Amino acid sequence: MLNQNTLAALQETNHILSKLGPILSGDPTAADISEVRAAYNNLQAKQPHPSDVTINDVNMGGVPGTLITPAQLKTDAVLMYIHGGAYIMGASAGYLGIGGNYAKMVGARVYLPDYRLAPEYPFPTPVNDVIRAYEWLLEQGIDAKKIVLIGESAGGAMVINVMVAARNKGWGLPAGGVAISPWANLEHSGVSMYNRVGYDPLCTRDALNLLAKTFLDDTLPNHPLASPVFADVTDLPPIMIQIGENEVMLSDAMRLATHLGENRVRVTLEVWPGMFHAWHFYATILPEAMQAMENSAQFIEQVLQEAAKSLRI
Repeated sequence: MLNQNTLAALQETNHILSKLGPILSGDPTAADISEVRAAYNNLQAKQPHPSDVTINDVNMGGVPGTLITPAQLKTDAVLMYIHGGAYIMGASAGYLGIGGNYAKMVGARVYLPDYRLAPEYPFPTPVNDVIRAYEWLLEQGIDAKKIVLIGESAGGAMVINVMVAARNKGWGLPAGGVAISPWANLEHSGVSMYNRVGYDPLCTRDALNLLAKTFLDDTLPNHPLASPVFADVTDLPPIMIQIGENEVMLSDAMRLATHLGENRVRVTLEVWPGMFHAWHFYATILPEAMQAMENSAQFIEQVLQEAAKSLRI
């Protein structure tokens, strides 16, 4: 049972996101998308970040972003957090809470790229921007095995997409990745797209179809850089997937975990009963959110330790 603070936050989020449908459907009386984005970012920014972190702007090879540095650095490894928002919404300024929590938990610097958004910049531009941001980290002399990727929703899908692109380009692969509530299949063919209707407080199949159409433009939804369930995932590093049991994306996230496992990728799947899309944002008011973040932080520390051993061999 969700507490009243969480329910109120979800209601406020839904109120803002409900304005997207008319905009993307071409309603001439709809609000301007920039206003909805600003309202969404301001709402996200209400989630407090730890006081003992430093926040700076950063240019990630042409991709603007934010760098969060904890007061106590425990490692020279870095995390790159890829925000969600259906490739249409979101900015690093609204992710200082979750980014700051990861920075403090792991004791590592966290980079948050601000990739360009659809519909102004449809597929593949958002994905290519994040790939460029990862390339920039490598150009700074950071060993790939000292990088972990984290992302939620669309960002969770891009955790896998960036790894696939890096492998295809012959770049070093990160130590691992955490995909939170990944939007892994833009065909939306999983059974939970139907049997979780009314249980998922944030997402519906109809809304996701409209968002996917906006992002993809003329690209098919089974493109492997849009839907990682269709990607060649061989040779990828360990990946953790965390998904809420109430999510309409549940089945497709589980399909992604199976796809990874069947291709010899070490995968950790956590299905959280009663949880909703990207519940991690509410770590200050929802115990399950903090626990999920702590679990993923432990996974991050583990894969970094394993990667460090390989660097010493």
